[in-house]
Amino acid sequence: MTIAPDMTVKPNGAARRHLVMAALIIAAMTVLRIVYAATIELRTDEAYYWTWSKEAALSFLDHPPGIAWFIRFGTAIFGDTTLGVRFGGIVAMLVTQLLLADMVRRLTHDVRAVMLAVLMPEAALYYGLLMAKVAPDVAMIPFAVAMMWSLVRLAQSGDGRWWLAAGLFAGLSLLSKFTAIMFAPAVAAFLLVPDWRWRWLRSPYPYLAVVVAIAVFSPVLIWNAQHDWASFRFQGVRATTNYGISLRTIGDYIGLQFGLVGFILLPVVLSGLTLTAWRGYRRGNAVAILLSTAVIVPFGYFFWKSLTLRVGDTWPMFMWPVGFAAAAINVAMLPREGFPAWMVKSTVAWANAAVVSGLAFVVLVFLYYVVTPWNLIGRADPIGGEAGYEQVVDRAQVELQKIGATWIATTDYRTYAMLRWYFRDRVPVVQINERGRFLGFRDPGMGLIRGHTGLYIAREPDNAIALWDATTAVREPLARVERSWRGIVMDAYALEKLTGWTPELSPPPDSPFYRWRVLAGDILAPRRGGDMAAFASHDPQPLRREF
Repeated sequence: MTIAPDMTVKPNGAARRHLVMAALIIAAMTVLRIVYAATIELRTDEAYYWTWSKEAALSFLDHPPGIAWFIRFGTAIFGDTTLGVRFGGIVAMLVTQLLLADMVRRLTHDVRAVMLAVLMPEAALYYGLLMAKVAPDVAMIPFAVAMMWSLVRLAQSGDGRWWLAAGLFAGLSLLSKFTAIMFAPAVAAFLLVPDWRWRWLRSPYPYLAVVVAIAVFSPVLIWNAQHDWASFRFQGVRATTNYGISLRTIGDYIGLQFGLVGFILLPVVLSGLTLTAWRGYRRGNAVAILLSTAVIVPFGYFFWKSLTLRVGDTWPMFMWPVGFAAAAINVAMLPREGFPAWMVKSTVAWANAAVVSGLAFVVLVFLYYVVTPWNLIGRADPIGGEAGYEQVVDRAQVELQKIGATWIATTDYRTYAMLRWYFRDRVPVVQINERGRFLGFRDPGMGLIRGHTGLYIAREPDNAIALWDATTAVREPLARVERSWRGIVMDAYALEKLTGWTPELSPPPDSPFYRWRVLAGDILAPRRGGDMAAFASHDPQPLRREF
């Protein structure tokens, strides 16, 4: 893991065939992701982020604005379609693979290692298929990998200007999701552990990189300064929440890593990371220190948090692409370092098995959701659990016309987001509570709300929340509609006529209609059986907001 040999040497015929094979697999899997993105209905979080893309806010309570910009990029090309919303994730996957390929090529000059680096993501369910599902993690991943790539270029060239590129990509990562800060220990170790520490500590470039990162991140800082530092206070509640040790939440965390990374691929990556850490800290190799620490620290942190609360399914996903690079490099380094032939052979065999089995699993999941008509998981299905909202919308349109309502009220962000997605703002939709989510949002159309009849839509039994007692609203039951997917009822919704009250869009922070502090605690509260079991409880939609 030093400077690679002359990279101008052309690959031989066998190497070219391997590269062509990898390119064909990536092309086929990209088509698969495009079909998935265009076919599968938006999930509630995706629709929620789409609503952000329609706002001019610098940032948001839950996340920085990166994901909103990604969605705006896709919808500018394909319009407000499922493909348009998800297109940024498809591009992010390809950019990530290109960066991984170049990083591994520079460090190993080994075609087999490069192939593994680009095919491992394809063989992991989260990246091979679910990168087509937009989330803040999807926006952060290519920038985080680009930061690592910049530091690899720095290690190889010794040119301090690469610190500035790393700072730029670090700022863009933070502008996508706050958890990018978890790479800071890896960068610090990369700077301080190797023998070059005094050279860089006396150089202006690392400090200028921090300035660049802060400048890029400044929209979030400006927005928070304008809103009493709401995002940071919100995250502070979440970071310090403790509900007591739970074996279920630990099991959820570990099980999700196996499911989303791969039952064979995860052990392959972890073993590669272990050897990479050994190389780095034993020999002072800067790149090995960087790659291993960038995964080990976040993995350990999330494991620690999983002792007491639910770790969301996507939260650790930003770190595994770096792990794929380390595992691929490890395959190339073992024979060069004189490891026993049996160990080299076994490592290669397990890596190949991980890729082949993972690709097959990703394709099977794709076929299940896109081609088959079955529901084999029932109400616990993670996609079906958030599908079928058009049934609610169809009935809502009927009731709007029947009672002459001009606006819609909701009391949860999922229903709010899906109604805005289907109505495309032809009818104002307002979530009357948790208004801390909507700081800086534009007027949804108060001229059609104030003094007019509204239609209240809420999932049962949450439609009868006590918050209504603090209002002058008069509610009259109208209808009940079920939301189903492939023959299984997922939820039931109550539709009510709403008169005599106008919602307050900007309540004070101490108002029960604001509630960001309680909101943060509610999201993290452990549920029966952990995160995945929320599907099977009274709430079939899991509380796994990607914070």
